[in-house]
Amino acid sequence: MHLLEPSNPAGHFTQGQALRRRLVAMLGLGLVIHFFFGWLLTLSVDEAHYMYYAVRLDWSYFDHPPLVGWIQWPLVAIGAPVGVIRLIPQALWLASCLLAWNLARQLFRIVPAWPPRLAEAAGAWAVGLTLLAPVMHVLAVGLLPDTLLMTLTLALMQVTLSLVRPESAGAPRLWLWIALGVLLGLAGLAKYTAILAAAAVAIVLAARRGLSVLATAGPWIASLVAAVMVLPVLFWNATHDWVSFVYQLNHGTGGAWQARRLAAFFGVQLVAYGPLLFVGAVVAVRQVVRDRARDAAALMLFFAIPFAVTAWMSGGGGSLPHWTAPAWLAMTPFAANAIAGMWDAGRHALIKALARTQAVLCLLGFAVLFCAGIPGIGQDHPLGRKNPIADLWGWDDAGAQARALAVARGIPALAVGNWTLASRLAWYAQPLPIFVIDDRVDQFDLWFGPMRPAGDAIYLAWSQMPLDLPVGAGKFASCGPIDTLEVSRLGRTVSDFTFYHCRNWAAPAAPGSNNGKQ
Repeated sequence: MHLLEPSNPAGHFTQGQALRRRLVAMLGLGLVIHFFFGWLLTLSVDEAHYMYYAVRLDWSYFDHPPLVGWIQWPLVAIGAPVGVIRLIPQALWLASCLLAWNLARQLFRIVPAWPPRLAEAAGAWAVGLTLLAPVMHVLAVGLLPDTLLMTLTLALMQVTLSLVRPESAGAPRLWLWIALGVLLGLAGLAKYTAILAAAAVAIVLAARRGLSVLATAGPWIASLVAAVMVLPVLFWNATHDWVSFVYQLNHGTGGAWQARRLAAFFGVQLVAYGPLLFVGAVVAVRQVVRDRARDAAALMLFFAIPFAVTAWMSGGGGSLPHWTAPAWLAMTPFAANAIAGMWDAGRHALIKALARTQAVLCLLGFAVLFCAGIPGIGQDHPLGRKNPIADLWGWDDAGAQARALAVARGIPALAVGNWTLASRLAWYAQPLPIFVIDDRVDQFDLWFGPMRPAGDAIYLAWSQMPLDLPVGAGKFASCGPIDTLEVSRLGRTVSDFTFYHCRNWAAPAAPGSNNGKQ
């Protein structure tokens, strides 16, 4: 029997009971998968960077607002292991699934094409679509700002729906406006692109309640609450030359716009979130337009605005697959209702084929993660020389070894050639300072400042990244290898680290442009 098939051949349970059992099974399966990989893998680049935010607690940071660090701070402060800290994104994934489930069950009220009898099936499909989307599992294991924004976007949709369709006649209750302000404030503390969700809220309210809503106290209370909550970000930027806003503008625009990049973006999105979600989204949009379901069309702006902006940015090369995760979560309740209707209409073969395709993609991804790449292929093989999965193995040992070498030799600092190496080293080699030897300003420059002239450092090189020793004018006088570390998985070498003793730093690197920083 298909996991989401709303039938009960055995007759032991009602359809609702069977769907709830499958719902619990899907949520449990997702949590088990995320818990397992949460303890198995070392930190990813961004994940380590944001976890280190909690070590260096501040009002805001160079590249993102502070919530991603603040929310981890209690566990980091007590020295919780990484596997425990990763329970936070797992809890957010669960909350996102439950919010999508709840929204999917309510949409029949605003879309005539979706009958109430399919509400529970739509809720189950909403969770199923999330479980079958490969990128959602990445965000469920590693806490990124997008993980926070996924949950907050769905919560904003729920509150906005309540505001435009109050259960009783008259104005919405004051607590709904306060809740809206709190959610907008949290979103602003999570990621700068939350402004797109805020725009969706404003357009939906204006379109469905009219500009006369501005004559009531509610919108102003919500705006005031949100503005007060994001004051830490504004204060920090005001005292740091508005560096975050400059960085985000440069980071998002990328280079010259190219149509082929946009085409590649859609191809990556198809794999990252699955063809079944795409099909469900297309069918849902057609049904909403056909039925002239204005409330539903307005809520779809939570998908349309951020997705369109990210798609356009991709043409300039300034886009990553997980940036659209909050948008796709916003579309999931709609797509789930469309798929529930398709299943009820007998389109079983198509839905099963697409669902199985996505399940295979997820299983392949899990297998590659577990094996640290393609089984049997090490870094000495051409296919293993550029292995993105190798990035998730061995950093705990590398950080500990770098720290031990520095202590044994009395060297006060560590150095790397790229910030992507620095983030893991900063976490795993605490409390040593990390210096990034490049000509770009980043968060590490703000944390640790310039390297001391004539100072020494342990320099870390990684086999999956080209080696360019920082020796010469304005850099170190010399660098010599002192140790190595080989990272093996299932009997093969997936990467290795080389540690250098670099002597006599000549001068701090000159600040330069942030453009191109990933």
